[in-house]
Amino acid sequence: MITLAQGTILSNEKLCELFLCSPQGGMRKSNRTNTLVLITNHINSIYNDIWKDDILYYTGMGQLGDQSLESAQNKTLANIEKNGVKVHYFEVLKKNEYTYIGEMLKASEPYTARQLDAEKQWRQVYIFPLRLKAGGLPNEVINHYENERVTSLKRLSDKKLLAKIQQQNDEAKHTKTSKMTVKVPRYRRSMELAEYVKRQAKGHCDLCEQAAPFTNKEHQPYLECHHIIWLSQNGADTLDNIVALCPNCHRKMHIVQDENDIKRLINIAYQRMQELDHKS
Repeated sequence: MITLAQGTILSNEKLCELFLCSPQGGMRKSNRTNTLVLITNHINSIYNDIWKDDILYYTGMGQLGDQSLESAQNKTLANIEKNGVKVHYFEVLKKNEYTYIGEMLKASEPYTARQLDAEKQWRQVYIFPLRLKAGGLPNEVINHYENERVTSLKRLSDKKLLAKIQQQNDEAKHTKTSKMTVKVPRYRRSMELAEYVKRQAKGHCDLCEQAAPFTNKEHQPYLECHHIIWLSQNGADTLDNIVALCPNCHRKMHIVQDENDIKRLINIAYQRMQELDHKS
């Protein structure tokens, strides 16, 4: 039986040694350990695996054309409650660093969706809703995970970041803001959106228009993302509801909530959304 602490980071070589699986692919079946290793690669992947609330929606195997539920590891994953295969999930945020998220169970039956394949052609894929066997992740694991994701996003070009934003924006039209359970529930925010909005602000607060009061450890202007309609009030985590503020204005928006300030920020966020639509 294979046991790993959540947040453990393995190299690809160590992962293969432990699970006795193939060194390639995002779905790696091992008959010798009776396991299926699932991997989401945030650095380079055509798949769109996303968390909504505490459910991971994992895209099946097959990079070209329509996917089949009867082939390879798609069939394995669809029948884990019957075949006894243990599913272990990793995410890649840095090259050759596989962060262990945990053992997964089926949350509901797989369903079909439309996604682009490796040749940018629309095709049918299978989405597998999965949940963590252990429930929510420890808070320290989430903090480390999110810090690493922020770092990886800063390495993206504007073009790649914009592509992620456009894809998330399309999905957000059909979904509600989600939460993940850690030690206490908290709202999940798009790190891609946060990075994009800060870049668009160009180092200045969207409200007071002053330069950021200081720089962070990476020598970048320090601004904070603010949801104009708060997530706790059912606001959307979308480009037309997010602005970049200096810490002082951010605090002001949460305490004063001046109507004129709100209207001004709505206009700024809306203009950014219009610009994004124009680019797409």
